[in-house]
Amino acid sequence: MERLETTSELQSRLSSLSFSSFPGITSKQCDSRPLDRLQNTELSQSCTQSESRADMEETKQEDSGQHTEGNEEAPAEPALGEGGQENNSAGSCQLSAEMKAEMPPLKPPTTWTSAALKELKAKLRTEEDSVVTVYRGDIMTVHVPIVPEAKKVCWEFATDGYDIGFGIYFDWTPVTSRAITVHISESSDDEDEEEELEGPVGNGDVEKGSKTQTNSNLAEILPVYRQDSHLSVHGGSHDFPGEGTYLLKFDNSYSLWRNKTLYYRVYYSA
Repeated sequence: MERLETTSELQSRLSSLSFSSFPGITSKQCDSRPLDRLQNTELSQSCTQSESRADMEETKQEDSGQHTEGNEEAPAEPALGEGGQENNSAGSCQLSAEMKAEMPPLKPPTTWTSAALKELKAKLRTEEDSVVTVYRGDIMTVHVPIVPEAKKVCWEFATDGYDIGFGIYFDWTPVTSRAITVHISESSDDEDEEEELEGPVGNGDVEKGSKTQTNSNLAEILPVYRQDSHLSVHGGSHDFPGEGTYLLKFDNSYSLWRNKTLYYRVYYSA
């Protein structure tokens, strides 16, 4: 019992000593202050710092949001520029479409064959410049401009012994001369000339037909095919599509050894 009393007295003395030595602890622990009085404490400072950091982060987020919005708006101008380019390309396509609209689609020619081979050759032998030799590797092109007195162009041709390639094109370039002219060239020269005119893509396989022309002024009416003109007369006609010049091609570029004797005539019809 004495020990218990001594222990309780020691505890009471220690407690009184601690409370008297550290009065601030009890007051701070037991005093219920309002939140607005905690501004001077480290906790309040940490809270204010965290709040200020949160505000700064929110401000940064808002600023970054504004910047991102600005960045999103900034490329919107190039996007509009790209759209402008698309509009320009669309405009160029529209212009090309307008240019094509000025060039009506060409109707296919009317073609025919005849067994009167001897009669045509006999008749053409009496006419000047109606019998020519198309040498191996050469292409003969007959330029036939349209004339206001007629409505269509007609042709007939035949050969001795062997076939020859034949095709028709139309050049929409305005006519400067009404004279029919003949141009004979090697296949390489013909390709060079067509490249200068931004013209056809090669001659292609004469047995399969030539490729479509790339020159915007040059349109294909009949691809170049090998014709059995040594067996029958080949002829045809085509209505004038508008202002321009017909190009009748007699193609012997595929032949490595044989020259071809060609009988032909070109004339207009109403």
